[in-house]
Amino acid sequence: EATMGELKKLFPMHFGGDNPATLRKYKVVKTPLSVYKTTPGCQQLRPDQTTPIKNFFLAGDYTMQRYLASMEGAVLSGKLCAQAVDSKREQLPSSTAVSAPVSAWVMPLAVLDLDAAYESCRQETATWAKTFYLGTLLLPLEKRRAIWAIYVWCRRTDELMDSAEAQARPVEELATRLDRWEQKTRALFNGAVEDDLDAVMVDTLERFPQDIQPYLDMIEGQRMDLTWTRYPTFDDLKLYCYRVAGTVGLMTQGVMGVDSAYTTAPWSHRPDTSDAAVALGIANQLTNILRDVGEDRGRGRIYLPQEDLQRFGYSEEDLLAGRMNDAWRQLMAFQLERARDWFARSEAGVRWLSADARWPVWTSLRLYRGILDAIEQLDYDVFNNRAYVGRLGKMLELPRSYVIAQTR
Repeated sequence: EATMGELKKLFPMHFGGDNPATLRKYKVVKTPLSVYKTTPGCQQLRPDQTTPIKNFFLAGDYTMQRYLASMEGAVLSGKLCAQAVDSKREQLPSSTAVSAPVSAWVMPLAVLDLDAAYESCRQETATWAKTFYLGTLLLPLEKRRAIWAIYVWCRRTDELMDSAEAQARPVEELATRLDRWEQKTRALFNGAVEDDLDAVMVDTLERFPQDIQPYLDMIEGQRMDLTWTRYPTFDDLKLYCYRVAGTVGLMTQGVMGVDSAYTTAPWSHRPDTSDAAVALGIANQLTNILRDVGEDRGRGRIYLPQEDLQRFGYSEEDLLAGRMNDAWRQLMAFQLERARDWFARSEAGVRWLSADARWPVWTSLRLYRGILDAIEQLDYDVFNNRAYVGRLGKMLELPRSYVIAQTR
């Protein structure tokens, strides 16, 4: 009776008229493992709604979903499962008897809910990636919302390893988290929706289809942080940079799109922007590493290649002590030039992008490269200062990038 009461409140359109919906079968399951608390850290005790069985999902008020442990939460959890199953309906063999979509008896994903979820992604991007966010505002609404969703997915992946809470967790627990996140990501690409972020990501993937591999590669990059605290060579660091940032270029290039001028003629060969997209991601990550040297040393991490430290005669002890000397300045000058070279490699691909994406990409590229200039202005002292591009610099860069986008 309680369940029927909640169903009638949530889906009133299905309980009126001559043929109202009825509850045909039910079973009550009780388990001592049913745990829900509002305190941090308890959420992971709730089992995932996805299962090892393809297209089979769990419903219930204590499964891993965004609703509270209540009768309403149980009903809404069932709604999520129905939507996940319905998303797979088109893949069923033609001989399979399906009279109506599974979600025909539940409300579709509410547009207002999806809009609210995208707004949450926008706010998070604006808070944590101010320079990047400014560039996204120059995109059309549909594209910018997709970029915000992808950014938040990447941030969630990064937080599994780099959040303050994660720093206090044992390596084994972090490895388990990454395994669960990979499982969740694979389910996401199969249309499974468990929370607001899943909803906007599924919507993004429907609008801008893409491959799952860059997402799995990014998770592999987080796994590197489980065991790698030093990088012997730049090739080692480059692999890491590809996985945690070059992949972002691959995730977003489909959203940006290619200018139709290069694809409409019968003899046209679609330009491949992948190398340039990866190069921009690597350039951005190298910039992050140079900006955050002081912060990373506090976590016991040194991303600057060991071969470069040795080449310039600057020791680990010097770095951990934040020692400013000529060797450090020469080392940093070399690192900045390397990062600038990767930015230069990325520029070649911008001209292939759709017209509405070139200005935003040029703006983001030039603003992020401006952080390297800010490091130089600090005399390379990233131990005691954080390099950034100020508001005035950002505003001045907008018209410059616009002109470049029209001429290159």
